[in-house]
Amino acid sequence: MNIKFENCLKRQSIREFSRGPALVKREIENAALDINSAKESFKTKNYKWTIIQTYYSMFHSARALLYNKGYREKSHFCLIEAIRNFYVNEGEVGFWLVEALQKAKIMREGADYYGEFTKENAINLIDSAEEFLTKSKELLS
Repeated sequence: MNIKFENCLKRQSIREFSRGPALVKREIENAALDINSAKESFKTKNYKWTIIQTYYSMFHSARALLYNKGYREKSHFCLIEAIRNFYVNEGEVGFWLVEALQKAKIMREGADYYGEFTKENAINLIDSAEEFLTKSKELLS
């Protein structure tokens, strides 16, 4: 267990959530809806919303994984740390996939709060979100 994850537990930004496993399917459905919406936004050259929607697709995929372990997040940062702890450290998810989630979080904040977004970033995040969703479904089946 890494120190960042331990701190999330101590602050209760990650906590046990008995209803989590029952909500996994809904989170995966939300992830799929968000990636489909992102693709539509991309078609209309709305790259800001593409980036935001792809991040939330990845967020819901990650949340499904966390719920499956019987936990819930209270911060986006701690969600990422929980996925790192439960899945990367256990060898079920490659390090690069969690890094893609972290990068998507930063890009979403840039797009949402500062109006910083590009077509190239939107394309890259669509690919990452699709891979994250595919891997999440694989792990949850």
